[in-house]
Amino acid sequence: MNFMKWDVEGFIEPGSEEEKLLLKLDPRCLPRHVAIIMDGNGRWARKRKMPRVEGHRAGAKAVREVVETCARLGIKILTLFAFSKENWKRPKEEILTLWKLLEEYLKKEDKVLVRNKIRLRVIGQREEIPVHLRKELERVEELTKGNERMTIVLALNYSGRAEIVDAVKKIMNEDGVDSSSLTEEKFSNYLYTKGLPDPDLLIRTSGELRVSNFLLWQIAYSEIWITPELWPDFRRKHILEALVDYQKRERRFGDIRPHKSLSR
Repeated sequence: MNFMKWDVEGFIEPGSEEEKLLLKLDPRCLPRHVAIIMDGNGRWARKRKMPRVEGHRAGAKAVREVVETCARLGIKILTLFAFSKENWKRPKEEILTLWKLLEEYLKKEDKVLVRNKIRLRVIGQREEIPVHLRKELERVEELTKGNERMTIVLALNYSGRAEIVDAVKKIMNEDGVDSSSLTEEKFSNYLYTKGLPDPDLLIRTSGELRVSNFLLWQIAYSEIWITPELWPDFRRKHILEALVDYQKRERRFGDIRPHKSLSR
């Protein structure tokens, strides 16, 4: 199979482990939507006797590589769990550093997103995000809203349970909603992820075996891939490993036969 069908020239080294993994992939069976729980920044720093914030700085480099890899492979949607509502329990200095790193990323990468036709979309409860960062997020969302190559979904101040509660509140506040006609499909239109397909593949780093209140409605039938790698060490090789493993799965969605669109 000719791997040059993907935009990887100069990105994947010939003869490398990454090339061997790439050659195992069937481009017809790639997931449309990959979601990642980026975990392990603090442990990465602690192992190196560094402040936790240095783990977040290193994690930002992993984000850049994963975004580029997914865009080059043709993944249409990449959702990154960047900050949960529970993360407010962390030290104030660490939280401020996280917001600062995200703001720096947006200011540095906005032109890269535009040039590569990548859209940014933010999900979560925005009201508690610092105003200056919220304005920057909205600026980049507006700047990139017409881009169609890939969508990056940033989950910020996000909670899966809060999302479902917010959806119920919207329904209760909407006139003329008949509960007897409410279906799962209609309910999905009240979620933060309205208009997006559910994740096909959920990746979690750091080896933890839990979903941490992330996309609880949406991951009902997602394939889950867990790696012991801490997020700052996550690279294109690991994305490729996850995709190769994903293509070995038979997705039945409760049926006894594999789903037609994903069978080979």
